Amino acid sequence: MRQLTSTKTLYKILTFGAAIGFTASFLQMLEKITLLKNAHSVLSCNLSSVFNCSNILNAHQSSVFGFPNSMLCISFFAIMFSAGLIGWTGAQINAKLRLVYQAMALFFIGFGFWYFWQSIFNIGSLCIYCVFCYGGVLAISGAWFRLNYKNLHLSARYQKIADRMVASGLDIFIWCLIALAIVLEAIIKFS
Repeated sequence: MRQLTSTKTLYKILTFGAAIGFTASFLQMLEKITLLKNAHSVLSCNLSSVFNCSNILNAHQSSVFGFPNSMLCISFFAIMFSAGLIGWTGAQINAKLRLVYQAMALFFIGFGFWYFWQSIFNIGSLCIYCVFCYGGVLAISGAWFRLNYKNLHLSARYQKIADRMVASGLDIFIWCLIALAIVLEAIIKFS
């Protein structure tokens, strides 16, 4: 676990997670633009009846705030990429700002989980780009937790629990469980 607790390593994970998410959301935005130009376009991300971006991008859930979700993701991943690079190069990020970044990441954990639920059970398809975006969000959230868990102002009892979680790798296991829950949702629905 020592390697994963290095600050530089955590910022690298954050940066790579953001780069993957940014790339996926940018490509998804290009596909959305293609659909806006021609609603009957066959998208390159339409891999099968299950992995079908057209179904996802045409659903109202893909523009939940009135604009494409991919625009929101591009902004989020750009911010996280910048923060990752700042930390990776050795500059210090104020603890309060790190907590704001973590709160943003936690919002996207919840939003992404909701979006996958909608995609699987209401829309009936998955978007391959969304899978990569959510993988990036999980990596980012895990890195921020490890960077911030000592600054959460927990009681002594809960701080000991957080310390044990990080020391044992339980926090990583929890992020993996979130990903597994989504995979199981998809298996249940599409098998």
